[in-house]
Amino acid sequence: MSRQFYVHESSYIDRDVVIGNGTKIWHFCHIQRGTNIGSGCIIGQNVYTGENVKIGNGVKIQNNVSVFSGVILEDYVFCGPSCVFTNDLSPRAKYPKGIANHLKTIVKTGASIGANATILCNHTIGRWALIGAGAVVVSDVPDYAIMTGIPAKVTGWICECGKRLSDDLTCVCGRTYQKTKEGLKERK
Repeated sequence: MSRQFYVHESSYIDRDVVIGNGTKIWHFCHIQRGTNIGSGCIIGQNVYTGENVKIGNGVKIQNNVSVFSGVILEDYVFCGPSCVFTNDLSPRAKYPKGIANHLKTIVKTGASIGANATILCNHTIGRWALIGAGAVVVSDVPDYAIMTGIPAKVTGWICECGKRLSDDLTCVCGRTYQKTKEGLKERK
């Protein structure tokens, strides 16, 4: 059975890693054991994944991103260059907690995280949300929200297609949305 994915020769893939068809892993990456990467992903230069990380289909992780254990990236997530995930809210070098105690972070389908953004653990980033470059996320993010600043706050709403929504929650592409307790929901 031939490999249906690409791994640059400078990258290191541990045992017990699953890589989907059409995925490309570029220079100087380290994918730790138990990681599951979906189909059609692009893993940029110098990306690290911790043990048992889950990465969905069609995910794009740009250069210099560390996806630590406890992070789940659902389908079509975009991680901009040098964005940061955490998995421990009170780390101590002398008192390591171990992988079983790492806190979860879930990035839902279609969400995009801008360059140099920091995502504190134990939060969920909603579907199709957009985290601005350099933002620091310290709370859950609603579906379709635009989050910017330090700490990040909702500063607008964005369509699945990537265009900012008007005040009446319509997009130039024709989609319309309504508010829900989770953020926005597309009207059908």
